[in-house]
Amino acid sequence: MSLSLFSNYRLRQLEALLEISRALTARLDLPSLLRTILQYTAEMVQAEVGYIALTTPAGTLRLATGYGLPSQVFHALAPYLAQKNPEQDFWNETELRRQLSIIREASDAPLEQVVALPLVLEGEATVGGIFLFRPGSVAFSAGDRGMLRDFADQAAIAVRNARQMELLRAEKARVEAVIENSPNGVLILDTDLRVAAINRVLSELAGVTQAEARGQPCTEVLRLQNLSGDHICQRGQAPPPTGILYGEGDIVRPGHKRITVGVTYSPLFDRNGALINIIATLTDITRFREAEELKSTFISVISHELKTPVSLIKGYASTLAREDALLSPETVREGARVIEEESDRLNELINNLLDASRIQAGAMHLEMETLSLVDLARATVERLQPQTPDHTFALDFAQALPPVRGDERRLRQVFENLLTNAVKYSPQGGVIRLGGWQEGGEVVIYVADRGIGIPYEEQEAVFERFYRVDSGLRRSTQGAGLGLFLVKAIVEAHGGRVWVRSQPDQGSTFFVALPQMGA
Repeated sequence: MSLSLFSNYRLRQLEALLEISRALTARLDLPSLLRTILQYTAEMVQAEVGYIALTTPAGTLRLATGYGLPSQVFHALAPYLAQKNPEQDFWNETELRRQLSIIREASDAPLEQVVALPLVLEGEATVGGIFLFRPGSVAFSAGDRGMLRDFADQAAIAVRNARQMELLRAEKARVEAVIENSPNGVLILDTDLRVAAINRVLSELAGVTQAEARGQPCTEVLRLQNLSGDHICQRGQAPPPTGILYGEGDIVRPGHKRITVGVTYSPLFDRNGALINIIATLTDITRFREAEELKSTFISVISHELKTPVSLIKGYASTLAREDALLSPETVREGARVIEEESDRLNELINNLLDASRIQAGAMHLEMETLSLVDLARATVERLQPQTPDHTFALDFAQALPPVRGDERRLRQVFENLLTNAVKYSPQGGVIRLGGWQEGGEVVIYVADRGIGIPYEEQEAVFERFYRVDSGLRRSTQGAGLGLFLVKAIVEAHGGRVWVRSQPDQGSTFFVALPQMGA
């Protein structure tokens, strides 16, 4: 080969390698990269047929792309390659001639020469091989093999990059799946404390879509109240953390229940120690906080409710027991009456606590029988009316109200609790209406008053244990906050439902719906 021809040959080789290098940096589509490499290689060595085979997870070979290769050759080569291990004796002359024979027979092409090189990076396993075939008696030269080595190295780099990218994509998909399906809220921040991503749980907690949150300052997405502990979002431009931080706070959204969360801020560093992200994990600790508050409320309420009757009973009993006191019959009767009333109050409190405990343990027992709710309501009103002269009970039942199946004692307890609750929160007196009707297989009962009412945001909570509406009356009225909790539990045990409609200063109406017999 003349010097001029050799120079042109080397120039074309360098141009081909440059084009392949550009393709490697411009795209990561492995099939198109391999086709480009194979085409340039075949043209450089004047091969008419060629292919690149890659290793499989099982350690065998599979055809990845071909050059001038008819479809019937693919079918002929595939079973042969599927039996070969590229790490073993696959590159010897015998095996290459066997491939040449298979291709020649399948294509009827006058192919005589074959050359092949494994695709392998230094210190790594073989990832495949490049195979070229051409007709004629002129064998592939050492120069051809050297040039082929350059192209094989480019193909090996392409395969490695593509496989690494595939591993990264798979790992990214796994991480994203874990984050997205985590039961906890996840917030990923950049170093400027702006939101890079949030998961589905946090989106629901914060009431903002994932697209809306992206790029926003974390204070706009994670709006917490009643903070305790460390919260980097509230630091503004303060330095981000160098270690794990923890804080707690409340997520408060209009029309939604307050949610208490614990937030763990974990910094993420690169290999050089530079901060790249901060991962905030939100855990809903509302139940734990409610349990603590419930325990505190229980102690406070019970101690308050016990203190008054016990003090009165002890005071009057001590007075009646004094030997030096000359008490009139009226004084003795009044003392006995107070002792009896306060004892009844204590007994009611104890029974309510026992009922609440049974309900919590799922041990409420019902004695079911056929009942007329109208008769039950009338009997309850007759018993309560003498106890509250400032209030008037008015019955408003539809005619021929169908009977229900229920526990008479428990349903009487429902009526008593609703009526006494209406009396308690109607301090100015007035009419309390008790009525009902039949609707859609249910008997609906209501108790309506014109008292202080219940704020909208508290209406869902009034049926919780020990909950009392936040008003000035709460401090001056008796009660442990168990009445409506028991009402709801008893009604639901009968397969019914209970709800309330109320407006502040305009009164409240409580509704109970029970299944009618035969429905």
